[in-house]
Amino acid sequence: TPTGERLNMASATKSLFSSMLGIAVAEGKIVSADDKAVDYYPEMVEVPSGRGPKPGRSAKPEDRDITLRQLISNTSGYMKPGETPGATFHYQTFGMNVLCHAISKVYGLYDSCDPDRLPGIGQLIEEKIRNPIGGTWTYRYTDFEHPVGALTNIFGHSPRCDASARDMARMGLLWLHFGRWGSQQVIPHDWLREAVKTGPGIQARCPREQWCYGYAFWTNDHGVLWPSLPTDSFAASGAGRKHIWVCPNLELVVAQSPGIYEDQADDTNRALLERVVGACS
Repeated sequence: TPTGERLNMASATKSLFSSMLGIAVAEGKIVSADDKAVDYYPEMVEVPSGRGPKPGRSAKPEDRDITLRQLISNTSGYMKPGETPGATFHYQTFGMNVLCHAISKVYGLYDSCDPDRLPGIGQLIEEKIRNPIGGTWTYRYTDFEHPVGALTNIFGHSPRCDASARDMARMGLLWLHFGRWGSQQVIPHDWLREAVKTGPGIQARCPREQWCYGYAFWTNDHGVLWPSLPTDSFAASGAGRKHIWVCPNLELVVAQSPGIYEDQADDTNRALLERVVGACS
């Protein structure tokens, strides 16, 4: 794929959401990542039975206890039957959507009554992250197919980022330097240091084979994803073979759009990264 062609980053965009959450806390728009999400976005619990994304999925009473940190680490259990906040690592899109809407709302950029009226988190990411590093990516919003009457204005309206391979490499370089670009600290350093390590809730409550996810970054601090690669490495990863692998110890970023592998933990991926690391060594 030509390096300048913009393709949908899919879930690799989640790592930008994490970066934006860190910025929102640093700017005082959000007091703490441990705040309850409902305090910033009360609409998230106003999804009754029959109005959710699929049969059997709707907001439940315990969803009021979900924190922003649980949303960004995919441990919220939002609208997941039988899952309580913080108890289970379960990768999902709708929890990330409500997190994005909560962040956007505190900046006055999201209206769940009319989702298309305001620019949402896409504009925030452009202003706070893309422009300072000279990126060229764009954003848009999409929805999966849902039953008639589903309240997509609350849990849907998924942010999508269309980026070139060069844009993805720029993101990786920003994360490599823990949010610093030249003389500007674009993303809080301490937030990223924490975000690229396995989330404390996952370590405390999940089996060791799941110790590979931080705050919307795939992590290798326990050597679970890439046993033969440096434990400080981490990645943003999305469907359609979109990957940004970052290794601060080697000062290395590997961006692929699209790559040659779908699952970042499969043998093809490991072999590719091992060859790149070997060549650098």
